[in-house]
Amino acid sequence: MHAARNITLCTKDCVCLFVCPTGATDTDNGQIDFSKCLSGCRLCVDACPSHAIYLVPSNYPKPQKKETEVKDALFDLAASKVEQESIAKALASESDDPVFRQLCKTVAMSNHIMAEDCYREAGYILPQSDAVRSLLKDLLSKEKDNPDFPATAVKKLLEKL
Repeated sequence: MHAARNITLCTKDCVCLFVCPTGATDTDNGQIDFSKCLSGCRLCVDACPSHAIYLVPSNYPKPQKKETEVKDALFDLAASKVEQESIAKALASESDDPVFRQLCKTVAMSNHIMAEDCYREAGYILPQSDAVRSLLKDLLSKEKDNPDFPATAVKKLLEKL
């Protein structure tokens, strides 16, 4: 575990400078030098009056495998969010009320983010994962069904994965 700083919370009290035994903290640029930080030391975390410093793991655990039922539920939820995003965008484009338009755009953006999160949790949208390769290959096999499908871009992406 190493210390990191949320610069937006930092009040520049600089207590971390005085308690850090290695000089890993730098209030000029707001960064904490991981190469100097002692794993699990916590002195700066406990001393920070603005609670801007926290510990982050050195190694993150691998994502847990999702059962088929969970993946299916996530895909269903993502499809619902995509549909809601589309409805919100349509409502925004049809309205003359600027406040209502802004609300609809916000709802659309929120649903877009939630759909992405659902796909990510289901195992897709992960760079260099087998699930992404599988999805892209599947989409590529159906390219003749959709003349607008960006097959060249997908082939380049597959080469890079």
